[in-house]
Amino acid sequence: MDIYTIIFLALAVFIFLRLRNVLGQRTGNERPPYDRAARNVVQGTPDSNVVPIPGTVIDQTPLAPTADVVPPTDRWKGFAEAGTPLAQGLDGIVAQDSSFDPRHFVSGARSAYEMIVLAFANGDRRALKDLLSTEVYDSFEAAIKDRERQERKTETRFVSVDKAEIVGAEARDRNAQLTVRFVSQMISVTRDKTGAIVDGNPDKVTDITDVWTFARDTGSRDPNWKLVGTGSVH
Repeated sequence: MDIYTIIFLALAVFIFLRLRNVLGQRTGNERPPYDRAARNVVQGTPDSNVVPIPGTVIDQTPLAPTADVVPPTDRWKGFAEAGTPLAQGLDGIVAQDSSFDPRHFVSGARSAYEMIVLAFANGDRRALKDLLSTEVYDSFEAAIKDRERQERKTETRFVSVDKAEIVGAEARDRNAQLTVRFVSQMISVTRDKTGAIVDGNPDKVTDITDVWTFARDTGSRDPNWKLVGTGSVH
């Protein structure tokens, strides 16, 4: 060997020994790599540059009961007594449609009641068609046509809707039905083509009790209920 070969061999051995001291040797007992993201999440100091991945850190603390969990006996409080046919009917409806809320329904039914009564008085077929089933619409339209044939006009004004309460509930197949009793005060008068009164009194407030049934297909994407039956209590 010449002198240069000896020098290069010496340098190679020297460099190998230095790297060995710096990097160490794998023994099989090494700790896993330091997980900075997981450490920040666990310690409650999230890093603004770390995007948490669901399921990476599992919280083992037991879940506290939420406000949405309602005891069965209080489920329909204010609407139906536990164990009654009405409560059982409401249970059947919510079993088909978990989003059903009786408060929202009653509020919507009250608005629909006023809209339908006024649309019928005004002969507004377009408004009625969106709110009534085909059978009820046909019945209402026949009455409107008869009124138009006689050249009469009806004027109706609500004074108040004092009560709207669910009195019946039923769920069969995908069809849900709710019956509501409305107690209202209104002024209604019908005039002929000359303006003469043929029915009602423009100065008298009348107490009206109507019992209407609404229905919807719980399997449909359409969330709206339609009027499928009407009745009055005198």
